[in-house]
Amino acid sequence: MKRFRQDMLTGPLFPSIVSYTIPIILTGLLQLLFHAADLVVVGTKGEIYLSAVGATNAITNLIVNMFIGLSVGAGVTMAHAMGCRDPETIHRTVHTAIPTAVIGGVVLTVVGILLAEPMLRLMDTPESVLPYSTLYMQIFFGGMVFNMVYNFGAALLRAAGDTKGPLLYLTIAGVCNVLLNLFFVLVLGMTVDGVALATITSQAISAVLVVLALMRRKDAARLQIKKLRIYGEQIKKIVRLGLPAGIQGSLFSISNVLIQSSVNSFGEIFMAGNTAAGSIEGFVYVTMNAFHQTALNFTGQNLGAGQYQRVRKVLWICLGCVTAVGMAVGGGIYLLREPLLRIYIVDSPNAAQAIAAGAERMMYVCLPYFLLGMMDVTTGVLRGLGSSMTPMIISVLGVCGLRIGWIYTLFAANPTPQVLFVSYPVSWALTFACQLTAFIWIFRKRVASHNRLNAV
Repeated sequence: MKRFRQDMLTGPLFPSIVSYTIPIILTGLLQLLFHAADLVVVGTKGEIYLSAVGATNAITNLIVNMFIGLSVGAGVTMAHAMGCRDPETIHRTVHTAIPTAVIGGVVLTVVGILLAEPMLRLMDTPESVLPYSTLYMQIFFGGMVFNMVYNFGAALLRAAGDTKGPLLYLTIAGVCNVLLNLFFVLVLGMTVDGVALATITSQAISAVLVVLALMRRKDAARLQIKKLRIYGEQIKKIVRLGLPAGIQGSLFSISNVLIQSSVNSFGEIFMAGNTAAGSIEGFVYVTMNAFHQTALNFTGQNLGAGQYQRVRKVLWICLGCVTAVGMAVGGGIYLLREPLLRIYIVDSPNAAQAIAAGAERMMYVCLPYFLLGMMDVTTGVLRGLGSSMTPMIISVLGVCGLRIGWIYTLFAANPTPQVLFVSYPVSWALTFACQLTAFIWIFRKRVASHNRLNAV
């Protein structure tokens, strides 16, 4: 595993950041490709099944993001320990994170299965779509333990400098996902239940591979099953750093649930186009979100090592990279919007309308997506600095608060897709400006405190 270890503390930052980030981008792209395969395969059975899967995204994220946030806390805790070169803290973090993931997965399974239909009804999911959406969600949440173990394990590996391992494991699991999609849907004639079963099976494979990778490590991050337990100091730090990230993600999802409900008001055809466009935009998002993870882990390790000047460089390098990548990928995908949307939306009497709806969304969301990347990078640096509450408050007010207010004021007065979607870039730009201001203030405080301690 030494060949998978990225040194974050020494040497030029730009090539290190690029080489660290590329596997994360590829991992995210693969995850989306496999989810896209779900949509494409189930879409062959009809637009109603495509709409059914798409209608679950916002509510699934709402329920899951709280515990995914805790995996962020585990990653930051691990990065700080790696930077400090503290083997005991590294050991305790690994052996606390995995049982936390299992417990979180069990809780999510129970909550997701019980609340699937009531929550979908609250979102005004059309009755024609509701039974299929409910079935998909309940099966999906049945495998949530595997989902949590993979996310926590991958966060630990990345914080330890390994981004290639999770890419390899996800590739193996994803290929199985595609093959199972084809088998369940095209051979056995299943619909949303088939793609859901394929998804949880592939998640089980990726979880097993991540656990085995941790068990094979030769350093302090090696996982030993018999030593699994929840250490008080580590779980407190994981919760302190991760809970605000989870709350932020869940509140983001609440605003997205409201937007999805507004999208649902335009009917099944518009929903199908919106689902396809959202899946395509996801490819832009993961290329940018990779820099968020890079910024978080590079900041965390360098903070642990007391290398503050490298922290500042990490921010500006990641901001430059995410802006360039976001503009290039977002613009390129927008230019190819119609052929890309046709991959998801098969020929039907309503296909042209669904494609037009998807293209309209992409104009307002895909083109300015780089603003979201800039916001996420700054959030990652703040979390890497150990400040998780500040970006949560700013993001909740700047993104969730603005969008919710937007829906009940501007959109209520003029309920058109254009008015609805323009809330995205406005909220990203405002939140980024506030996050950057917060970074300057917090960074100066951290440096001043560090200098005072060194002077004593």
